Amino acid sequence: MTSHISNVRPDWDQVLVDIVDYALDYSVNSTLAYDTARNILIDTLGCGLEALEYPACTKLLGPVVPGTTVPNGAKVPGTQFQLDPIQAAFNIGAMIRWLDFNDTWLAAEWGHPSDNLGGILAVADWISRNNIAAGKPPLVMRDVLTGIIKAHEIQGVIALENSFNRVGLDHVVLVKVASTAVVSSLLGLTREETLAAVSLAWVDGQSLRTYRHAPNAGSRKSWAAGDATSRAVRLALIAKTGEMGYPSVLTAPTWGFYDVLFKGKPFAFQRTYGSYVSENVLFKISFPAEFHSQTAVEAAVTLHGQLAKAGKTVDDIKKITIRTHEACIRIIDKKGPLNNPADRDHCIQYMVAVPLIFGNLTASDYEDGVAADPRIDVLRDKIDCVEDVQFTKDYHDPDKRSIANALTVEFNDGSRLDEIVVEYPIGHRRRRADGIPLLEKKFRINLARRFPAKQQQAILDVSLDQKKLEALPVNAYMDMYVI
Repeated sequence: MTSHISNVRPDWDQVLVDIVDYALDYSVNSTLAYDTARNILIDTLGCGLEALEYPACTKLLGPVVPGTTVPNGAKVPGTQFQLDPIQAAFNIGAMIRWLDFNDTWLAAEWGHPSDNLGGILAVADWISRNNIAAGKPPLVMRDVLTGIIKAHEIQGVIALENSFNRVGLDHVVLVKVASTAVVSSLLGLTREETLAAVSLAWVDGQSLRTYRHAPNAGSRKSWAAGDATSRAVRLALIAKTGEMGYPSVLTAPTWGFYDVLFKGKPFAFQRTYGSYVSENVLFKISFPAEFHSQTAVEAAVTLHGQLAKAGKTVDDIKKITIRTHEACIRIIDKKGPLNNPADRDHCIQYMVAVPLIFGNLTASDYEDGVAADPRIDVLRDKIDCVEDVQFTKDYHDPDKRSIANALTVEFNDGSRLDEIVVEYPIGHRRRRADGIPLLEKKFRINLARRFPAKQQQAILDVSLDQKKLEALPVNAYMDMYVI
């Protein structure tokens, strides 16, 4: 007896419907979300400008084929490139993620929702320039801020209860999905076309986390989000032609995402889409470090000062204990040789050793010159991580979302310093009053890396004024970043 396979086309998976209806129809009414989105914008662009100081990043930028020109193309901030929106999205996405310094979302899945800005900015700029050429009005920066809010929300809400890393998939799958939905909206796709586009994002084979973990940690982790957000633009443009989608891409028995890549488990959701994620996003303000280590680095900077007051040096240290949360141990608790900057910025021992020795941690501290200091590896060998179950619980608590670390230093003579506990990093919502002035300072520093004083001030005058920024055409804002 044979059993025939039904070929009746199913309805769209509800997860896809919810994403698309939110992207196309939800009206954002949160003043806090728009204020935060503006800070997300300037911080993310600033991170990209700093990345332009690193040849490992800039070698990947520009058109796919050298010399290609694109009339009305999207501009890449801090450069003279004007590219098609797919390649512009890759360029912008790679820049903003390169130094691991843009915003973060931590839940069952972690990630960096501002990675979506690569696709959002590229498409909004490209649309605006083509609209002007056709005698139509351009998009304005409020449209970009709305896109930021919605992309953050899609990526972050899915991440709350669904761990892709536990099945070996990289979090950039959520960048691709969120960017696809928001870019489709910017491009004016119909509901059916947008459903098709989002289904295409899920049906793609997804990136493995191989490049983020020992023994293979490497520089792809710095451009993986650029790849994902540019792929989203490509898929949206394909769907815009009327290309079909795949309604049960998640739920199809045997062949769907759940069965193939998620161990047969359907997605779970803690909340509906709104503006929660952008309002609560974590900024990396002080240190370009994997976010699970941010509070540990802050504690290490404090301990550096206490060493001097105690008349001690790092040579006097016998042992350092990091009391931490489970996710930190799973991702960045790393022993053994570190082979490249990408390896080092995903090792909590390295990120604690450097500020203990030097009193700070900067992007250049991951480079070979600093890493060659023998004191770093000696100190790394003395650092051990232990899980605090309460820290882990607070990490997942939606009312706290702490990222706690506690450091204790013991000396060879048997003495020790008092434990330094930091529950919330400076970029946490609970520390916004302290954090935003420092975030703006970080932006000013990054502008100064690339632009003369007059151009810096022009960008600041718009970027720090909510009403002025929201009303500005996207192409006019992007033109301000051309060198």
